[in-house]
Amino acid sequence: MQYTGTLALITSLALAAPGTALAQVAKTPFSSKPVTVIAPYDPGGPIDIEARIYTKRSSELTGQQYIIEYKPGAATRIGVAYVAKAAPDGHTLLFTTGGFAILPVVFKNLTFDSVKDFAPVAQMSQQFTVFIVRPSFPAKNFTEYLAYARANPGVVSYGMLGSGSSGHLAGAWLEGATNTKVNFIPYKGTGPAMLDVTAERLDVLTAGLIAAMPHIKSGKMRPLAVMNALRAKLLPDVPTIAEQGVPSYGYTNWTGFFAPRATPASAVARHAEDFGAAARSKEVIAALDAQGSVPIGNTPAQFSQVVATDIARWQKIVQDNAIKVED
Repeated sequence: MQYTGTLALITSLALAAPGTALAQVAKTPFSSKPVTVIAPYDPGGPIDIEARIYTKRSSELTGQQYIIEYKPGAATRIGVAYVAKAAPDGHTLLFTTGGFAILPVVFKNLTFDSVKDFAPVAQMSQQFTVFIVRPSFPAKNFTEYLAYARANPGVVSYGMLGSGSSGHLAGAWLEGATNTKVNFIPYKGTGPAMLDVTAERLDVLTAGLIAAMPHIKSGKMRPLAVMNALRAKLLPDVPTIAEQGVPSYGYTNWTGFFAPRATPASAVARHAEDFGAAARSKEVIAALDAQGSVPIGNTPAQFSQVVATDIARWQKIVQDNAIKVED
């Protein structure tokens, strides 16, 4: 498999050696033409890796060819806008994260409508987010953190990737659910924020599990809770926030595929079926375990409900906290 520049061509493995799992194609491909998957992020990151995992496995199962094309920038709006205007023939898909549901809430001048211009295909994974603190932070668990934050309103420094980011909104949701008040500190990237946690300059940060794991293992960060509704396999002994006294809380970042809205329902259903089969395969389950994620592969209707629920939640949080973002 060869990746050139910003384009990754993932070819059918139907010619794999006989007797191998890769040689067994389950069905005919969706199309004789490649399907282009737009990733609105830089290549090489966790979203790119997951897109490759799913397209590779789907190619193995069906013989379909996929091209992953990267269009990063403007908080994913460049890539999302590209797919909104793509031909609705099933040959262009968007692979993105739960930040998709935040776009219509925090940005006023979008060139697309996140609901009217897209057809959800399938949610593909649940990403784990951990609530971490600097090594010498006085709280040893999340219950102690709540007691400290309530006793010291506005004192806890809480890192986020800019106003209106998923980390900011998840943090604002947590404030409301726990009757706490923190001091949100904006960063331009997760790397600088993590550096400040390890250097004891920042109290709290919420981060993707796979990015935080090396620092957790080295003892330079301490995980107090998993922000999702269920525990992470990579941190089995770290309870969720819901398990530590906040049963209403369960932040989940996800990944998923979208198609342009006018894409035929049959094409949307076929892509959901193909990627759902990939998600249930032992190869993908193992690969996502290593990434600290859980494969999903649900239906278009189920994914549509996930997106609608997220948009409604973020809308309320933005309004309740008067969060504003510069367009």
